[in-house]
Amino acid sequence: MGGIEPFLILIASMTLAILSPGPAIIAATQTAFARGRDVALPYGIGLAFGASLWGLFAILGLTVIFTIVPMLYLALKIFGGLYLLWMAIGLWRGARQPMPEAAKARFGTGFWGGVALNLSNPKPALFYSALIVALFPGPQSFAMQGAIYATALGTELFWYAVVTTVMSTAPVRARYAAAKFWIDRGAASLLGLLGLSLIIEALRHAGPDAAT
Repeated sequence: MGGIEPFLILIASMTLAILSPGPAIIAATQTAFARGRDVALPYGIGLAFGASLWGLFAILGLTVIFTIVPMLYLALKIFGGLYLLWMAIGLWRGARQPMPEAAKARFGTGFWGGVALNLSNPKPALFYSALIVALFPGPQSFAMQGAIYATALGTELFWYAVVTTVMSTAPVRARYAAAKFWIDRGAASLLGLLGLSLIIEALRHAGPDAAT
């Protein structure tokens, strides 16, 4: 398999992964609902950039590092779970508060907040690694590595920009205002469950065999 075909498969696979329910897309959607495009779009760009960095790390061989130092992977999973729990608690507590102004910044929802969220969850590294190894086997030139990363970054940017823009439109925001309490509590519950599952999974594998 060569030419443009592996790049098309990469884009299609990433699209399904990005749009499937997960901490990043939940956070992007909720931020767009509550904060509007002026805040959500930079946050979405940060989420996209953070996710693409896992792709870059995978291209450069991060999976090898995780194999050599498995406790690093476990530590990142625990950190990611705690970060998601922190976000969930904030959403839950703020569910009864009125909607803030769309362009008023909130801690954790800027560009660097998006980068931090996606870097706190190492699972995309394994997804990217498996996908890239399957689609682009063998050593790759620097030019090919650059093309792979550019494709991954472009796909991430496109979908997060679409989600944060569409979800922050006036009609969608008006519907959100009427159901803000339940949407925030639902998003908080999902993020909390995702965070707990990440921590539990890490602790389950942190036994005597984790370093073997």
